[in-house]
Amino acid sequence: MLSNPASIEDLISQLSSDPDPSREAIASELGVLQSIYGEDAVRIFTPPSRSGSQSPERDGHGASHAEPGTIRYEVTLSIDAPLSQDGEDAAHEVIILVSLPPTYPSSSPPQLQLLSRYIGPYGVDAPLFGTVLRTYISRGAVEWTPGGVCVFDGLEWVKERCAEWLGERMSEKKAIELIREDEKHRTLDDHDPGKNTEGTPSKRSAREPPDIPAEMPPGITIVEAEPILDRKSAFVGRACRITDPAQVPLILNHLMSDRRIARAAHPIINAWRCKVGNILHQDNDDDGETAAGGRLAHLLQILEVDNVLVVVTRYFGGIHLGPDRFKHINQAARNALEIGGFLDAPDEGDKGRRAGKGRGHWKR
Repeated sequence: MLSNPASIEDLISQLSSDPDPSREAIASELGVLQSIYGEDAVRIFTPPSRSGSQSPERDGHGASHAEPGTIRYEVTLSIDAPLSQDGEDAAHEVIILVSLPPTYPSSSPPQLQLLSRYIGPYGVDAPLFGTVLRTYISRGAVEWTPGGVCVFDGLEWVKERCAEWLGERMSEKKAIELIREDEKHRTLDDHDPGKNTEGTPSKRSAREPPDIPAEMPPGITIVEAEPILDRKSAFVGRACRITDPAQVPLILNHLMSDRRIARAAHPIINAWRCKVGNILHQDNDDDGETAAGGRLAHLLQILEVDNVLVVVTRYFGGIHLGPDRFKHINQAARNALEIGGFLDAPDEGDKGRRAGKGRGHWKR
């Protein structure tokens, strides 16, 4: 039985002097963790006091009680995230509690628990907390093999999940800020009724589609989001991945071959970004809806989405929406990007949609 160690070094010393081979394996694993994350990053876990005076950055809920003989220590991980335009830090620390049951590693896996209440400025939610807690028991997470040490694999997996979660929170914040900006900002034509062109169909509107539909470039898949409806107007967002700027006019021509798209007041409001080598190509088109294309381009910029074309079709219902129309155009575009998986963590093999964002329609 281990006595209460005062430090990780003391714990390693006690484990190393134990004749049980599994104890020696744990001691060796601790040494490896120190060498990878730094000696100061691995510390003996101290349960929160009963007075509840623990740091607001940490949460010891559920961590005060453990099976007798359990070894517990905490590891501080650095979570990397893209540097935001508003100057948010590019790295954030999270604290993970590691609990090793008495039968680890021979017949029981470890357990990881997220102690940090916040990652950067964002409060940790229940789904992320549960994801960390199920590191060794969830399908597709970390596989544990009896007799093998696996804390490092689990910590690295948790780092990846926390980085993905942080990236999603940052993207959501940027999109919300853009929508708020659109709500406050009125373009010149909204201030001057004489210059208000809302409801005036674009030059493309109602153009008769060709008898033979324009051919879609090979390998292009378009995802379509659910319409946003407001006062008889409808806004439909579509998005697809592109690899060459030359694909854009072909895709737009293909969309205009669809009669239900061509009859809209503004069929193909669009913006795109495509990186070829080290050069970023980008452009946008209002399609008669003043400043709408530029706003979509801004959306792609702040979301840091490349190699994508986003298109919004606006059906005018006869009632002027004023600046609300720009909010709906941006939201329709973002819905398509999210359903298509363009806002997920980069993973070329997984472009599925997220749950809870409505149905999507996939078209080739």
